[in-house]
Amino acid sequence: MLQQCGCGDPRPPHLGTLCCDCTADEKYGLSLTHATCYGQHGHVQPFSDEDASIETLSHCSSFSDANSVADEGGETSEDAAQEDFQYKLKGFIDSTVDKSAKTRQGALDGLKTAMATRILYEFILERRMTITDSIERCLKKGKGEEQRAAASLACLLCIQLGSGIESEEVLKTLKPIFKNILADGSANIQARQAVATSLGLCTLVAEDDILDVHATMECFENLFTRSYARMDGTYTSINPQTSQLHTNALLSWALLLTICSANQLKDILRKHLTKLPRLLESEDVNMRIAAGETIALLFELARDMDADFEFENWDELCDKLNALATDCNKHRAKTDKRKQRSVFRDVLKAVEEGDFQSETIRFGMERMTIDSWVRKRTYDAFREFVGSGMNYHLQANEFIRDVFELGPPMLVDSATVKAMKISRFERHLHNSAAFKARTKARSKFRDKRVDVGEF
Repeated sequence: MLQQCGCGDPRPPHLGTLCCDCTADEKYGLSLTHATCYGQHGHVQPFSDEDASIETLSHCSSFSDANSVADEGGETSEDAAQEDFQYKLKGFIDSTVDKSAKTRQGALDGLKTAMATRILYEFILERRMTITDSIERCLKKGKGEEQRAAASLACLLCIQLGSGIESEEVLKTLKPIFKNILADGSANIQARQAVATSLGLCTLVAEDDILDVHATMECFENLFTRSYARMDGTYTSINPQTSQLHTNALLSWALLLTICSANQLKDILRKHLTKLPRLLESEDVNMRIAAGETIALLFELARDMDADFEFENWDELCDKLNALATDCNKHRAKTDKRKQRSVFRDVLKAVEEGDFQSETIRFGMERMTIDSWVRKRTYDAFREFVGSGMNYHLQANEFIRDVFELGPPMLVDSATVKAMKISRFERHLHNSAAFKARTKARSKFRDKRVDVGEF
């Protein structure tokens, strides 16, 4: 009795269920790679957490020390591992046009994870148009989660290609679709949220015309200004999902503020700085935080242009910020209040004193200091898409290194990488010492109620 391959080719039992044009590699989650076999019988899985958690330091520092787990616990050569990895990516790209929405979404997620955790410039450059067409198709015909995955993949594609003609063409193709989804009130709200975030970073990376940047900012303004309080202090009724859309639009708008010209910034300050404080009264904690950070960013940019910059409603604004920095309303969740107070203490310092609480990011043998609101907004935007792969991209992605003025990537051999790592025991001793020091420092400020009672 003949069996049948997924592509419809009859097979004798002793030859299995795959035709000669098909290949199977279950180790990598790909059951069929023949073009006609990618249908309901094909099953493509996105990267697992194990794949995403590959030690990125050695990948990025040496570019030649890529070790991967082979079948039955053996090790393959670098070329074989790279070939297997590309084979898997090609399967994902083919599956983005599958009839099954679940398969398409799995393929998009797999490509997202790959682009977030590795540098794939040469591979992507050869298939840029194919990937762009797949994203465009998923955005137009997909629903909800698929559109959200496609929007995020578009942003990662631009990050991989960097600032140049290739990413400009990607944005030129996808920008009209992004704007249509944003403006369409009947579109899936999750898709609109993802597009609001992706369009901002894609514009930062790929847009070469400052007038087009300003036009994109106006699209964001049309969204988040709907959350402004009216002059009489009342608000329009907004559900949480729509509020998140407005928050994403505001954060993307703030990101594009960092590349605006001085004349554009003056117009924006005159138009929005007096209205943005109304968002501080929003019921959504994420909107309040986004508004506070945007106000701090605007003050920083304004003082960079004019050291003597003054805001006529400065006292009223400081009172609002101070109230949020010390908020103790019982009707708000503890986690929300804790997060809000932490952010608004920094925002209040930025407005009152022009100060910024700097932060140091360590990656490999290098360090980067986040020392301004402009740098923080940019870093947060990139990190939202690449996630745990941010340190890897800071080490190896030439475009991101150029954005943060880190210079060309450093090449470090594997011996140096091993020497940098400390043992688990040493790390345990260091953490214990830090814990004891922190406990002693905090004990000085704790309430001594027991002593008071005894007295």
